[in-house]
Amino acid sequence: MPSSLLWAVDVYGRVYTLSTAGQCWELCKDAHLEFKRLTSVQQCCWGIAGDHQVYLYVHSSDVPIRYQEETYENQRWNPVDRFCEKLLPSDRWQWSDVTGLKHQPLDSFRLPSEHWEWEADWYVDENIDGEPTEKGGWTYAIDFPATYTKDKKWNSCVRRRRWIRYRRYKSRDTWAKIPSQDDGPLPDPFSDISAGGWEITDEPRGRLSLWAVSLQGKMWYREGIHHHNPEGSMWTEVTTPGEVVQISCGPSDLVWAVLWEGQLLVREGISRENPKGSSWVVVDSPSTEVGAIHVAVGINVVWAVTKDRKVWFRRGVNSHNPCGTGWIGMVGEMVMVNVGLNDQVWGISCEDRAVYIRQGVTSSELSGKTWRAIAVARDDDRSRSGSANSLASAGCFFSGEVRVQSQSSVMNDAESSSETERSQAAQSTSPTHADAMKRRIPKVTSDSFISELVSDKERKPGRDGRDGPTPSIQEDGAPQEQASADQETSVELFPQSSGQQGARDPKWSNVDLEEAQPPLPAAASDTTETSSLSSVATYNLGMEEQYGVDEHPLWAWVSGGGCAVDSHTHLNWFSASTGVSSSVQSMSLSITPAQTAAWRKQIFEQLSERSKREMENFKHYEQAIEQSVWVKKGNMQWWRDWKPNKWIDVRFALEQFSGSDGNRDGILFIYYTFNDEKKYLHAFINEITVLVPVLNDTKHTFAIYTPERTKQRWPIRLTAATEQEMHDWLALLNLSCCDSRGIHGAPCKQAIWSTTCKGDIYVCEPAPNLEAVPYPLPCDQMFWRQIGGHLRLVESNSLGIVWGIGYDHTAWVYTGGYGGGFSQGLGSSTDNIHTQTDVKSIYIYENQRWNPVTGYSSRGLPTDRYMWSDVSGLQECTKASTKPPSPQWTWVSDWCIDYNTSGGTDREGWQYAADFPATYHGYKTMKDFVRRRRWARKCKITTTGPWLEVPPIALWDLTILPCSSQSSVEEVSLWGISNKGDVLCRIGVTQQSPAGTSWLHVGTDQPFKSISIGGGYQVWAIARDGSTFYRGSVSAQNPAGDCWYHIPSPPRQKLKQVSVGRTSVYVVDENSNLWYRQGLTPSYPQGSSWEHISNNVRRVSVGPLDQVWIIADKVQGSHSLSCGTVCHRVGVQPMEPKGQSWDYGIGGGWEHITIRGNSQEAPRIVMPVPAENTLEKKGRVAEEGGEGGGRTASISSVLCIKEEELNGNAVSC
Repeated sequence: MPSSLLWAVDVYGRVYTLSTAGQCWELCKDAHLEFKRLTSVQQCCWGIAGDHQVYLYVHSSDVPIRYQEETYENQRWNPVDRFCEKLLPSDRWQWSDVTGLKHQPLDSFRLPSEHWEWEADWYVDENIDGEPTEKGGWTYAIDFPATYTKDKKWNSCVRRRRWIRYRRYKSRDTWAKIPSQDDGPLPDPFSDISAGGWEITDEPRGRLSLWAVSLQGKMWYREGIHHHNPEGSMWTEVTTPGEVVQISCGPSDLVWAVLWEGQLLVREGISRENPKGSSWVVVDSPSTEVGAIHVAVGINVVWAVTKDRKVWFRRGVNSHNPCGTGWIGMVGEMVMVNVGLNDQVWGISCEDRAVYIRQGVTSSELSGKTWRAIAVARDDDRSRSGSANSLASAGCFFSGEVRVQSQSSVMNDAESSSETERSQAAQSTSPTHADAMKRRIPKVTSDSFISELVSDKERKPGRDGRDGPTPSIQEDGAPQEQASADQETSVELFPQSSGQQGARDPKWSNVDLEEAQPPLPAAASDTTETSSLSSVATYNLGMEEQYGVDEHPLWAWVSGGGCAVDSHTHLNWFSASTGVSSSVQSMSLSITPAQTAAWRKQIFEQLSERSKREMENFKHYEQAIEQSVWVKKGNMQWWRDWKPNKWIDVRFALEQFSGSDGNRDGILFIYYTFNDEKKYLHAFINEITVLVPVLNDTKHTFAIYTPERTKQRWPIRLTAATEQEMHDWLALLNLSCCDSRGIHGAPCKQAIWSTTCKGDIYVCEPAPNLEAVPYPLPCDQMFWRQIGGHLRLVESNSLGIVWGIGYDHTAWVYTGGYGGGFSQGLGSSTDNIHTQTDVKSIYIYENQRWNPVTGYSSRGLPTDRYMWSDVSGLQECTKASTKPPSPQWTWVSDWCIDYNTSGGTDREGWQYAADFPATYHGYKTMKDFVRRRRWARKCKITTTGPWLEVPPIALWDLTILPCSSQSSVEEVSLWGISNKGDVLCRIGVTQQSPAGTSWLHVGTDQPFKSISIGGGYQVWAIARDGSTFYRGSVSAQNPAGDCWYHIPSPPRQKLKQVSVGRTSVYVVDENSNLWYRQGLTPSYPQGSSWEHISNNVRRVSVGPLDQVWIIADKVQGSHSLSCGTVCHRVGVQPMEPKGQSWDYGIGGGWEHITIRGNSQEAPRIVMPVPAENTLEKKGRVAEEGGEGGGRTASISSVLCIKEEELNGNAVSC
């Protein structure tokens, strides 16, 4: 996971953040602002300050927040003036929106607030659907409105062109005041605020729901918040059945609030179309004696705090039943609680005002197990000057128990204090009296005056601030005894010294103070403050230090809405030196890093000498065992090779043996019975080329490939009884295969990386003759071993820099380790292995047909597809029957309609077509008799591997500069595309720091989806509309280049992926055709034309030597066609960059391959070739012959398209 932030406010109104990768609280910028409430999400944080204003803090990012303003210029043709701005009275405006109904001249556009700035002036968009228009950007049509084309025809009577201008949000990493409503004051002074709702439908991305509560008990909703407009647009009041004092909004559709009387409100009817919901339902307080004062909600959890500080958990809460079923009392007493990502719970204890985290929270145990205090230090120097103004700010509308003598003292403390009062206070204070009052503290809450009316004023045993470790509240701990002792006294403030009074007159504030109890014996030394509506803040006043040297901060509020923590996250929050004596701290600091390094060196030298001594003294002895045999047996099921294919019970045995030379090898035996006759089949360990886990929801299956079975596309498929047994066998077999081939440790820098359609990661150590001419190493003899982790794609280069992207678009960088996953602890490195998570969506389709009686319904024709099916319609997939891909995956969301389906949808998510199957569109016409809509549900996998997350930007595609292993490149060029389509350039990527330092945004006029950089810094990219672009002037000195050049696509084709080598450029279009760019020269790097190479290509990778590797579909096997097969283009030479034929390798089920790390140039062997044995002409298939006979095809040959079943491969796509 990327590092995320936990936000908190101390009793002085200062905002701190704690990173999941850090070990100290960091003071937030704009420290002059004093805050009362915070609500955070991953992208930003909202807060209410002491000036009654709402502020927004947006995290800085390498990708700017840009909003595209657009308007259309419309013209009509007439015989006199030709095309001009003179329109008919019934026409649209000359300057309008895309519909023509809204008047939008260029000078009518204004910046929403002072936090925005224009990037540039207006300019004309000269593209339409990825194709360039004529100069001027005009598109033509017969009339308004109609279908516009770039070509002017004889009947083109109207035309229009689009003008674009971008504005950028500039207030990043700072608190930005939200603009007032309609240039007036805010609806009411706010007392609470809560953000959430970004997972209601997950589309459109970046949309947030912001709820607020005013001092008058009214509820407000902020409209129009999304990633292009983080401020929102306006406040809208939401009616409630009573006066509200506090509110909480979860990531999805849960919204709960607390009423003045202590009851709770639940919002119902929240959906994508209505994020504000429709109605309220009242839920009784958890306790019949006292009402609720605080509530916090997540995705499937609701926590509450009552007036007696008891914590409660609501069971049975989900999106279908937001009210839940009942309350469960939890151990511990809290001032407030907050629920963050993954339903993780945070709280502030009423005993010591420390921030606590709920440990043991999982998807199966949402209530967790125990509270644990976060014990970390603060990074800022302790302030030595108090501020009476901060007291007034803390006591304005959040401080129910700060009593001022007049209203003017609240607004300005200095105006309410006279010079006479100051002098009298200074004279009446003696040093003895000051020492006696050393621990007198005020009682200030972070709530409004409501807390004074609803809070129960009780005194409970608590801490007195003495040194000691931070406590951990256990579930089985005894309840704290309660005492009802409450004293309040009025104390005047005094300066720290007379010298300070002479230099600067201190500010005064007449407030009611609560005197702390004197230190008690160790058996009863805990004290607690009086409870209030939510959180109580107690602290020292005056000019002395705000916190003692050994005291932890006193917190008033915490927000973890953007803090990603789960049960597998490693945190360094519990080993800080807070509360530890100075002697222990000084002792730990006395050991310097230099001393540690010297000790390690000394120990290593001693161990080396000992090993050498023992080996020399006993090397003349004969070995006790010259050859050993080791056998492991088990019971499995085997998918029979012949028809009828079925699972049969077999005995499985692995026999390993080692000789005197230390080499190890082995044989696999599968014993089965056929026609009452005992038989077996075997496979040599050194012939196994890959072991593939086949994930499904019914069996724990894995496949074993050999060169011969790779040709046949028919591996040995075995299934184990349990998942753990399958992983044990895979780890053992993988280790045995590596031992027999002498492969140990991490992959080399020249390695070939690939991923399967299931997310498994494989790596191959390339042989020197892999690219040899004319006899390269056959692809089916390449050995692939699995690396732990789960990724959608991987990219590398020959310097050992490897990056990957998960299915949730998270970027990962390779750490240099090996193993992980099922190999954890066996054949795996002990370091550089980290926890990795990935999230993917499972899709099913709801299909309906129209009939004249009922309209669209689930009753189809007998020949129709299933009414609930997969995308092909051939398999029935209902909500109840659809399971996660394997037992390793767990559901993390409910089924919801996916509005991001290709082709667009209507408001209900439906797509329409004339019949099944056909081309679907997002609107209904008279000829549409069928419709479908896609449902999505997210699932999550947690595994381990040698990968570290690169936060915070989610990526869609990436590319790394290919270069030779001897290259002296100091900084490697790495480009990426965010999941929003922004083009990025990574800064600071080196061999020592492969993760780099930051992203540099590269401006584009439209979102992109694929990018690749060549060995000569040629950057090519594909936009989401299928158009091609070339980035000019990219170099090591200018890593971002200057401008984009549009490259015409192949005729009538939309491209989807590009790969650039040393001198070659290959692209794949949406119809799976592979194209080669001709005419590339140093003086004209854009090339001249496209040449078709092959079809049925899923993905292409071009290496630093212009090697071409692809993932191909519909490759012929002995039993069926294979989808997702690794293929190598043979015969690629400088004079013949397009190669000659394809060599088929491992498959199917492969999704991605990168050859960009292999820069080994094989020695070229020139052999005489008979004249009659020349290359075959275009379109012919090579004759069978030799070891690789029958596996190659000519340059333009079509990869086999024989109509047979597509699911015969082991890892089905």
